[in-house]
Amino acid sequence: MNNNKPLLSVKHDVIFRLFFADERNAEDLIALLKSMLNLPEDDYHNIEIADPHLLPEYVGDKYAVIDVKLHTKSRKVIHIEIQLKVTAVVRSRIIFYDAKLITEQIESSEQYDKIKKVISIVITDEKLIPASPRYHHRFTLYDSDAEVEFTDLLEIHTVELQKLPDSTDGTTLYDWAKFIAAETEEELDMIAQRNPQIGKAAVKLRELSADERARDLFARREKARRDIASMVDDAKHEGRAEGKYEQTIEIARKLRKMNLPAEQIVAATGLTYDEITTLAVQ
Repeated sequence: MNNNKPLLSVKHDVIFRLFFADERNAEDLIALLKSMLNLPEDDYHNIEIADPHLLPEYVGDKYAVIDVKLHTKSRKVIHIEIQLKVTAVVRSRIIFYDAKLITEQIESSEQYDKIKKVISIVITDEKLIPASPRYHHRFTLYDSDAEVEFTDLLEIHTVELQKLPDSTDGTTLYDWAKFIAAETEEELDMIAQRNPQIGKAAVKLRELSADERARDLFARREKARRDIASMVDDAKHEGRAEGKYEQTIEIARKLRKMNLPAEQIVAATGLTYDEITTLAVQ
């Protein structure tokens, strides 16, 4: 199938969500989960996408990480996110998100034994775990000295696309990671030739790449990224270093309006966390 439209890469958050949060692609989502998670087979039946809504039509003034949040049959919570850029605080933020996913399960009248397992899958286009050459890690609450696990209620998987070897390691996770990272038809074809499931997914991705609404959403997201990058550059060159405090505050306010995470605004502007979080967004 040749749609004469450039391939939209799944590693971009808006395309990832449009593809994997589409219930028509449930078999692909389940195959991705199975490639890295060790859950009972029955848990993959009736996977529920917690937020079924599509992205807003206008994303230019909204900048937030696009998540895919799922519930398994036994009500385990799975949270997947894509990060093109790795910031210094991304690990702390993932822990914060996981804590929220745990605490939101408990209402005032419920007991702690109602808590279901929370699994985060973090896929990055940059190195997240520089101390290790492996592209996939599974982190738990585990005492490595005593070789005993404290609890299985929290599990974090990281997949670093930049670390993928050129040749397959024989795992289905490698194939899915290559599918997510693919930016050309040639890359997609190479994976599809050795993995029939990826071949079916590749057809769907080409159809999505030809969809004008998907391309428009992607273009708006990229424009938002460029606008934010420009504002961050302004903050670095025209901000507090030159004594233009009020200008820096105004730039920070605009970045907040775009829903840029507070820690990134702090890094861009040099303002304190308290200054950022107390800004009124007009």
